[in-house]
Amino acid sequence: MAEVSAPESPSDEKAKVEGWRLHVLVEAGYPTELAQDLAASEVDLHEAVGLVEDGCSPDVATRILL
Repeated sequence: MAEVSAPESPSDEKAKVEGWRLHVLVEAGYPTELAQDLAASEVDLHEAVGLVEDGCSPDVATRILL
């Protein structure tokens, strides 16, 4: 018989989302510290990645976004 797991708490879900956002930002070229700040914010992830892909430095992109 399959085990039934308890539903995730909102804080568990938030941590998973932030972890995923952190991963995407680091893969895009943000240093971990800046990526953590952005991942925990309400910044549009596509915009954050797009800025770096378009040639903006991660430092400048973070100042623009935050």
